[in-house]
Amino acid sequence: MGDLPRYVISCLQTGKLAALAILVSSGIVLQVLACALYHNWWPMLTALMYVFLPMPLLFFAGSDTSSLYSESGNSWVDITKFLTGASLVGSVAIPVILKHAGIICWGALAMELSSLFIFGLAILCFVATNDDGDTYGML
Repeated sequence: MGDLPRYVISCLQTGKLAALAILVSSGIVLQVLACALYHNWWPMLTALMYVFLPMPLLFFAGSDTSSLYSESGNSWVDITKFLTGASLVGSVAIPVILKHAGIICWGALAMELSSLFIFGLAILCFVATNDDGDTYGML
């Protein structure tokens, strides 16, 4: 893609940004619908975990996201992996526990888990987009 004009690369990156925005907004819509359709706002507890999920990556990993995929002796990277995993388990566990306790119904659980899947997909696409942007430099 190095031989493409700058405006074509800019349009491709704008399309990636638009796709990320659509993914995140659809995840938010599913989160709110899981609460509003069933007249029960307890599933909104999962939104707290969505806020906590990227925090270890922002605070401990910084811009070095490639180290998250490999084994390293760095304790900060290990702490980042652990806290991210704990937040992810909490994001799945909260709606499952609420369903097991009889607080939410099956439809709300399905919407919560699909919202989690869409947010996870958006995060993976963001990391992939961010890695692609580093190879082309600043526009």
